Amino acid sequence: MISRPPAIDLCYVYEPSFVDGRAREDILRWLATLVPLWELRYSTRRPPPPGKQQRPLLRPVYWLGNWQFACLGYYEPPRRTFNVAVAAEPFPPVLARLVAQIERRVRDGFPPRVVPRRWHLNTCLVNFYGDKLEGGREVDAARVGEHRDFEPGPVGSLSLGERARFQFVRRGARDAPPVRTQWLEDGSLQVFGGPYWKDDLLHRVQRVDDKHALDLPPAIAGFRTRRVNFTFRYVPDEHVVPFAGLPPGARDDVRDYVATLARGSTFFAQALASERPRPQPDAPRIT
Repeated sequence: MISRPPAIDLCYVYEPSFVDGRAREDILRWLATLVPLWELRYSTRRPPPPGKQQRPLLRPVYWLGNWQFACLGYYEPPRRTFNVAVAAEPFPPVLARLVAQIERRVRDGFPPRVVPRRWHLNTCLVNFYGDKLEGGREVDAARVGEHRDFEPGPVGSLSLGERARFQFVRRGARDAPPVRTQWLEDGSLQVFGGPYWKDDLLHRVQRVDDKHALDLPPAIAGFRTRRVNFTFRYVPDEHVVPFAGLPPGARDDVRDYVATLARGSTFFAQALASERPRPQPDAPRIT
């Protein structure tokens, strides 16, 4: 049976004007320096799982803190925890300041039972919502289907750009009316945690407006970004692994991605350089 939130819900926060003008400008300047990845869902080094077809993700992404590459499988305790959260760049100062505010708000206002003892927001998925160019025309790629976040503890998100219709729906009842619909406005903060919002319900982005002809940074070939969302979660520190610490097969799966990131990121350039050279076979002896 699905529990219901109390009339005053301490496990849900929505603040429409959390990001002020100065922070917004700082974030946009930082975004302009990124080169997002358009990942493939599965490894290019081995066949997809039985019954699955290789495909690109719906939108370009970037990660901070630790990167969950799609081809390694996303963090999903207790089934999948090791060798999926790869150490990534730290948060830029402007996001670090905002994250500190979010963490204080959670610790001061959320029930202690829903906040793990070592909880801190150490990973961020940056999603770029907009239109991709296909066959000479723009195709809307600004949506996310029903899913849940498996990382422990409350989840926080910041939105920039066009507003998005975010919905919570009951698991197994996708055609039923949504439990909650929240329009996420430019500069807004949303935080949710606890078993009701994170376990009993799924959430989705059903649509993103296109009223202001936005094209947010960074420049992405074949893509126009009209909304950027930052989703902050917690991966236990012991489950974060450096690129060089991945098993050889997993390193092979993501090496090309890391090499692409290294072109614009000192962090990933150093990560790539730290990989131990693979032993070369002995040269044949000439007798």
